[in-house]
Amino acid sequence: MNHTTDSQAMELDLKKLEVRVEELIRACTQLKDENHSLRSQQDSLMAERADLIEKTELAKNRVEGIIMRLKSMEEES
Repeated sequence: MNHTTDSQAMELDLKKLEVRVEELIRACTQLKDENHSLRSQQDSLMAERADLIEKTELAKNRVEGIIMRLKSMEEES
């Protein structure tokens, strides 16, 4: 191989490396955006879950209160 061929081969290798690095940067950016979106979605779902747990507990307490009132009414009869 002569000097020109070596230089051309090195340029080609560098260009391939540059393209690959750019691809990796794009993939990294995309994954970072996706990760941010998923974390936001997770936070939202966790807040919704906590709200539903609280509502379920309130409903449970109300039903238990109704049952106790019904039992006391039954005992009075």
